[in-house]
Amino acid sequence: MTDQPTHDQGTDDIASDVDGDQVNVEAVNDAPSAGDGQAAPGSTPGAAPAAGEQPADPEAAQAEADEAAADPDAHPDTVLAAERLADLQRLQAEYVNYKRRVDRDREALKDRAVGEVLETLLPTLDEIHLAREHGDLADGPFRSIADKLEGALGRYGLERFGGKGEAFDPARHEALMNAPWPADDPEVPTDATSTTVVTVLQPGYLAGGRVLRAARVAVADPE
Repeated sequence: MTDQPTHDQGTDDIASDVDGDQVNVEAVNDAPSAGDGQAAPGSTPGAAPAAGEQPADPEAAQAEADEAAADPDAHPDTVLAAERLADLQRLQAEYVNYKRRVDRDREALKDRAVGEVLETLLPTLDEIHLAREHGDLADGPFRSIADKLEGALGRYGLERFGGKGEAFDPARHEALMNAPWPADDPEVPTDATSTTVVTVLQPGYLAGGRVLRAARVAVADPE
């Protein structure tokens, strides 16, 4: 005679099945859905763009949010998601602009600090230049020291300018006197048509393309 399941056994089996169904239902209820505004696995909503990519356009995102809000058939969750996306992209754009501004200010501060240090060394460079012009640096250990100093400062963008025969530029030259046109100076072009530098009293210096000190010169007008 086949054993029939007792009432207690049947009740236990049914209870187990019900418990299992409840677990499955809870698992389904806990799973994120698109309507909850949660991203699917593997996606990163609102993540910053990768290197080399342009940040999202906050104006376009705001236009989409306004369009969704104006649609009477739009689901509230859709409207809320569009608004949050517009806010996120606006903040992202503000951060990108802030970072660019900080980088620009940091570079400007570095250039200004380098320029101030170079300006303090200009009197020393003037003495070296005068010594070289008078032949005092033809040989000896001081010549090597002067060359190394000028070479080191050149790596920071320091350049000397100002020479006879240059066209007078008020942005680069400071004219201290007006001299007669030299007749037999090979360094002054005879075909000049504008005011020309004929004597350099003190050379000028540039740093990174910026004039640290204008060259002090004597100028002449062509006859």
